[in-house]
Amino acid sequence: MMVELVQANWLLFVIALLVGIAVAYWIFVITRRTSVETDKTDALDEGAAPAARNQALIDTPPAAASIPPIVPPGLAGAGTAVAAIVEAQQAEAASAVADETPDDLSRIKGVGPKLRSLLISLGITRFSQIAAWSDEDIDRIDAQLGRFEGRIRRDNWVAQAEFLASGDMTGYEEKFGKL
Repeated sequence: MMVELVQANWLLFVIALLVGIAVAYWIFVITRRTSVETDKTDALDEGAAPAARNQALIDTPPAAASIPPIVPPGLAGAGTAVAAIVEAQQAEAASAVADETPDDLSRIKGVGPKLRSLLISLGITRFSQIAAWSDEDIDRIDAQLGRFEGRIRRDNWVAQAEFLASGDMTGYEEKFGKL
Protein backbone atom coordinates (compact mmCIF):
# COMPACT_ATOMS: atom_id res chain seq x y z
CA MET A 1 0.00 0.00 0.00
CA MET A 2 2.73 2.45 0.92
CA VAL A 3 4.69 1.56 -2.18
CA GLU A 4 1.67 2.23 -4.41
CA LEU A 5 1.16 5.62 -2.74
CA VAL A 6 4.79 6.64 -3.35
CA GLN A 7 4.69 5.40 -6.97
CA ALA A 8 1.54 7.34 -7.68
CA ASN A 9 2.72 10.60 -6.05
CA TRP A 10 6.49 10.58 -6.50
CA LEU A 11 6.46 13.91 -8.29
CA LEU A 12 4.71 15.54 -5.32
CA PHE A 13 7.32 14.05 -2.93
CA VAL A 14 10.20 15.46 -5.03
CA ILE A 15 8.54 18.91 -5.17
CA ALA A 16 7.96 18.83 -1.38
CA LEU A 17 11.62 17.87 -0.85
CA LEU A 18 12.86 20.74 -3.06
CA VAL A 19 10.55 23.22 -1.27
CA GLY A 20 11.90 21.97 2.09
CA ILE A 21 15.51 22.43 0.95
CA ALA A 22 14.71 25.94 -0.33
CA VAL A 23 13.02 26.92 2.96
CA ALA A 24 15.95 25.54 5.00
CA TYR A 25 18.42 27.44 2.78
CA TRP A 26 16.43 30.64 3.25
CA ILE A 27 16.25 30.19 7.04
CA PHE A 28 19.88 29.24 7.63
CA VAL A 29 21.79 31.07 4.89
CA ILE A 30 19.97 34.01 3.31
CA THR A 31 18.48 35.50 6.49
CA ARG A 32 21.78 35.31 8.37
CA ARG A 33 22.63 38.94 9.10
CA THR A 34 25.85 38.41 11.01
CA SER A 35 28.92 38.45 8.88
CA VAL A 36 32.42 38.18 10.22
CA GLU A 37 34.99 40.40 8.59
CA THR A 38 38.60 40.21 9.73
CA ASP A 39 41.50 42.47 9.03
CA LYS A 40 44.48 40.35 8.08
CA THR A 41 46.97 43.25 8.20
CA ASP A 42 49.72 43.24 10.79
CA ALA A 43 51.30 46.22 12.56
CA LEU A 44 54.65 45.05 11.17
CA ASP A 45 53.49 45.10 7.53
CA GLU A 46 54.96 47.81 5.36
CA GLY A 47 52.75 50.90 5.36
CA ALA A 48 50.53 49.60 8.18
CA ALA A 49 49.23 51.90 10.87
CA PRO A 50 50.87 51.66 14.30
CA ALA A 51 49.44 49.16 16.76
CA ALA A 52 46.54 50.44 18.82
CA ARG A 53 47.37 51.09 22.45
CA ASN A 54 45.14 51.59 25.44
CA GLN A 55 46.16 55.18 26.17
CA ALA A 56 44.06 55.33 29.34
CA LEU A 57 46.23 52.60 30.91
CA ILE A 58 49.43 54.26 29.75
CA ASP A 59 48.47 57.68 31.14
CA THR A 60 47.21 56.43 34.51
CA PRO A 61 49.65 57.08 37.37
CA PRO A 62 50.96 54.04 39.22
CA ALA A 63 48.73 52.85 42.05
CA ALA A 64 51.61 52.97 44.55
CA ALA A 65 51.85 56.76 44.11
CA SER A 66 48.36 57.25 45.51
CA ILE A 67 48.73 55.08 48.64
CA PRO A 68 49.26 57.20 51.75
CA PRO A 69 52.01 56.17 54.18
CA ILE A 70 50.93 53.78 56.91
CA VAL A 71 50.71 55.43 60.32
CA PRO A 72 51.00 53.08 63.28
CA PRO A 73 48.13 53.51 65.76
CA GLY A 74 48.95 55.59 68.84
CA LEU A 75 51.64 57.73 67.25
CA ALA A 76 49.30 60.67 66.51
CA GLY A 77 50.77 62.18 63.35
CA ALA A 78 54.29 60.83 63.74
CA GLY A 79 53.84 58.95 60.48
CA THR A 80 53.90 62.15 58.42
CA ALA A 81 57.07 63.29 60.18
CA VAL A 82 58.69 59.91 59.55
CA ALA A 83 57.52 59.99 55.92
CA ALA A 84 59.07 63.46 55.49
CA ILE A 85 62.38 62.23 56.92
CA VAL A 86 62.34 59.15 54.67
CA GLU A 87 61.60 61.30 51.61
CA ALA A 88 64.45 63.65 52.50
CA GLN A 89 66.85 60.72 52.90
CA GLN A 90 65.74 59.23 49.58
CA ALA A 91 66.15 62.58 47.83
CA GLU A 92 69.62 62.98 49.37
CA ALA A 93 70.62 59.47 48.28
CA ALA A 94 69.25 60.08 44.79
CA SER A 95 71.15 63.36 44.44
CA ALA A 96 74.34 61.67 45.71
CA VAL A 97 73.95 58.96 43.09
CA ALA A 98 73.09 61.55 40.44
CA ASP A 99 76.27 63.51 41.24
CA GLU A 100 78.43 60.45 40.59
CA THR A 101 79.39 59.67 37.04
CA PRO A 102 77.54 56.50 36.02
CA ASP A 103 79.55 53.43 35.11
CA ASP A 104 79.32 51.90 31.65
CA LEU A 105 77.05 49.00 32.58
CA SER A 106 77.39 47.53 29.09
CA ARG A 107 80.90 46.37 30.12
CA ILE A 108 79.13 43.58 32.04
CA LYS A 109 78.80 40.61 29.69
CA GLY A 110 75.14 40.05 28.92
CA VAL A 111 74.17 43.73 29.27
CA GLY A 112 73.45 45.37 25.94
CA PRO A 113 72.11 48.87 25.17
CA LYS A 114 68.45 48.04 25.89
CA LEU A 115 69.21 46.28 29.15
CA ARG A 116 71.57 49.10 30.14
CA SER A 117 68.79 51.65 29.57
CA LEU A 118 66.38 49.51 31.59
CA LEU A 119 68.82 49.28 34.50
CA ILE A 120 69.38 53.05 34.47
CA SER A 121 65.61 53.59 34.52
CA LEU A 122 65.53 51.39 37.64
CA GLY A 123 68.18 53.64 39.26
CA ILE A 124 71.09 51.24 38.78
CA THR A 125 74.05 53.18 37.40
CA ARG A 126 77.14 51.84 39.22
CA PHE A 127 79.03 48.55 39.32
CA SER A 128 79.21 48.88 43.10
CA GLN A 129 75.39 48.79 43.30
CA ILE A 130 75.26 45.51 41.38
CA ALA A 131 78.19 44.07 43.35
CA ALA A 132 76.28 44.68 46.61
CA TRP A 133 73.11 42.85 45.53
CA SER A 134 71.78 40.13 47.82
CA ASP A 135 69.64 37.22 46.61
CA GLU A 136 66.51 39.21 47.53
CA ASP A 137 67.76 42.20 45.50
CA ILE A 138 68.47 39.95 42.53
CA ASP A 139 64.96 38.44 42.72
CA ARG A 140 63.33 41.88 43.01
CA ILE A 141 65.25 43.41 40.11
CA ASP A 142 65.06 40.27 37.98
CA ALA A 143 61.26 40.43 38.19
CA GLN A 144 61.40 43.93 36.67
CA LEU A 145 63.57 42.96 33.69
CA GLY A 146 60.71 41.58 31.56
CA ARG A 147 62.05 39.52 28.70
CA PHE A 148 65.58 39.74 30.15
CA GLU A 149 64.50 37.89 33.30
CA GLY A 150 67.08 35.36 34.49
CA ARG A 151 70.08 37.13 32.97
CA ILE A 152 71.46 38.33 36.32
CA ARG A 153 72.25 34.84 37.61
CA ARG A 154 72.89 33.23 34.21
CA ASP A 155 75.57 35.79 33.28
CA ASN A 156 76.81 36.17 36.89
CA TRP A 157 76.49 39.98 36.95
CA VAL A 158 77.34 40.29 40.65
CA ALA A 159 80.78 38.65 40.26
CA GLN A 160 81.48 40.67 37.11
CA ALA A 161 80.46 43.88 38.86
CA GLU A 162 82.71 43.08 41.85
CA PHE A 163 85.74 42.88 39.56
CA LEU A 164 84.74 45.99 37.58
CA ALA A 165 83.92 48.05 40.71
CA SER A 166 87.29 47.24 42.27
CA GLY A 167 89.14 47.90 38.99
CA ASP A 168 90.61 44.37 38.93
CA MET A 169 90.72 43.95 35.17
CA THR A 170 93.21 41.07 35.35
CA GLY A 171 90.91 39.03 37.59
CA TYR A 172 87.93 39.94 35.42
CA GLU A 173 89.66 38.85 32.21
CA GLU A 174 90.87 35.60 33.79
CA LYS A 175 87.36 34.64 34.87
CA PHE A 176 85.15 36.19 32.15
CA GLY A 177 87.48 36.82 29.22
CA LYS A 178 88.49 40.06 27.56
CA LEU A 179 86.03 42.93 27.32
